Amino acid sequence: MTDVVRSTAAGLLCEAGGFHLDPSGAAALAVITHVHGDHLQLGSDRYLCAAPSVPFVRKRLGVETDVEGIPYGEPVRLGGVTVSFHPAGHVLGSAQVRIEKGGEVWVVSGDYKRAADPSCAPFEVVPCDVFITEATFALPIYRWEEPGAVIAQIFGWWNANREAGVASVLFCYAMGKAQRILAELAALTDRSVLVHGAVEGLVELYRAAGVRMLPTLKVSDTAKGRSFAGELILAPPSAGGSTWMRRFGASRQTAFASGWMRVRGTRRRKGFDRGFALSDHADWPALLRTVAETGARRVLVTHGYSDELARFLSDSGVAASALATAYQGEGDLPE
Repeated sequence: MTDVVRSTAAGLLCEAGGFHLDPSGAAALAVITHVHGDHLQLGSDRYLCAAPSVPFVRKRLGVETDVEGIPYGEPVRLGGVTVSFHPAGHVLGSAQVRIEKGGEVWVVSGDYKRAADPSCAPFEVVPCDVFITEATFALPIYRWEEPGAVIAQIFGWWNANREAGVASVLFCYAMGKAQRILAELAALTDRSVLVHGAVEGLVELYRAAGVRMLPTLKVSDTAKGRSFAGELILAPPSAGGSTWMRRFGASRQTAFASGWMRVRGTRRRKGFDRGFALSDHADWPALLRTVAETGARRVLVTHGYSDELARFLSDSGVAASALATAYQGEGDLPE
């Protein structure tokens, strides 16, 4: 079995196709799985991605970016390989990249999740010979509750804070997580939600793609001196230590929506009042199920607990090894 994809200093390279996958440096052609910052970077000559990602690529890199979107499942020929994009279920537009060369199929998953999410297309199992999987939460402790149960917890926390007359500041990643929360909450209420400016621009693109979410208003567009008592505010992690937080009052309640909240000690160490284990990555059982369902004879594991997952798979009889990349998955939480 030849290496159709290999790790280089600039990122994952498919030499036969003449492209890099989610390169960390400049490339002639960058094939992109999704638009999070560790997978989409400025500097490449051309970009190729799943069609729903195009508006997000242009928002992040500029409207003049040379980017082409390919519909899910549509094959394109690149050099000596055939490439197609398939839903990864991670965020809107996220994709697994299927690469076929001489009858051998490799799938680069990018980041993915198996849980239902009303804001993006669901994960598609793509049979392959070699599967390159993430391992952000590849430890047995990471097992997610049903998403509806977690959203109900968020809604209950918001309601309790409304009754107490305090603001609810919920930190979440601006691309994907915030929109998922807004879409999930739309099944429970029609209240408006206040958002940080970094969130609102991406919410607009989700709405343009037809995703139904709660009404939103930018905090910066509210009247000076307005009370935020009882309101829900969505903000990116970077806003946590900024002066922007002062407007919500000293009695505000804070929470973080992330898979890292599965471990209670993390919430206490980071200083949040609440933590909600809502992740856009596969948990331990979903990772193992996905590997099995692809039917892959060989598995390469990137970022997160890659060594641990590769070791477990190897001990289970799967040919598996870690593959070095610059990807970060869900990253760490701010201090």
